[in-house]
Amino acid sequence: MPYPDGSAQLTAALDAASRDWRVFPLIPGDKRPAVSDWESRATTDPGRITRAWSVGAFNVGVATGPSGLIVIDLDKPKHPADTPPAAWAQHGVTDGADVLTVLCARHGQPFPCDTYTVRTWSGGTHLYFLAPEGEPLRNTAGDSARGLGWKVDTRAWGGLVVGAGSTFAGRPYVVTHSKPVAPLPDWLAELLRPAPLPPQMPITVAVAGHGRRTGFLRSAINGEVERVTGSGSHEHNNALYVAAVALGQLVAGGDLSEADVTGWLLTAALQVGQGEREARRTIASGLRAGARRPRTVAA
Repeated sequence: MPYPDGSAQLTAALDAASRDWRVFPLIPGDKRPAVSDWESRATTDPGRITRAWSVGAFNVGVATGPSGLIVIDLDKPKHPADTPPAAWAQHGVTDGADVLTVLCARHGQPFPCDTYTVRTWSGGTHLYFLAPEGEPLRNTAGDSARGLGWKVDTRAWGGLVVGAGSTFAGRPYVVTHSKPVAPLPDWLAELLRPAPLPPQMPITVAVAGHGRRTGFLRSAINGEVERVTGSGSHEHNNALYVAAVALGQLVAGGDLSEADVTGWLLTAALQVGQGEREARRTIASGLRAGARRPRTVAA
């Protein structure tokens, strides 16, 4: 079924790209990507954007990490039962904007509203900021360990926001403050920085036996573990997947056990700061891919 004319969304996508923001199509009227690998495929190329949006009225996704952005999402409750935790309720908080106001008061800082701002479909607010130079901050969510507070999410590397000109539930995303994007205030950057990683501990690789075959297996395992622990800040998950594929071939060939490989790679992933759930998913996916190409080491 053809989509309605997407000229308004195309204009919005081109406007975002003119600001050097990497954009990609979202499902029309939705927040979900319409393409796979959206973070790497997001672009500022007007030709590619025009071709993509000529197909239909796609919503506009902005890949925040590649665009050098930190977007603070001040959300509103969606239903009556969505109430603030007691720690926030005692301050009279009713939504994400109130939470940020409380944080500003605690730190003796003004409310950071002098930047490009979008009103979301639900009446919430997206505050756009320039990410600190050379600091790969990641997404945060609400009252999580690194989050700013109830109903306050941030989108950075690994994240996306629905751009102005899009719609959801029949309601638009609208620019309410068309100012240049301001740098992320230092005090907010400090709150969003992850805690330092614990010192890396040696990962013990135990392979039974002696001789050339055993030496090869130890070398292969250590090489893949080091691929993960030595990966760049934006490359951890990809390195983990590649390592799982390589060792998955040896698991399929009968030279290594899946449990051992999972343990070694999970330890490496946790050392570089990956979450356990995400790491386990990536390892399992890599092992499945490696199993399609079994490899056996000759004795």
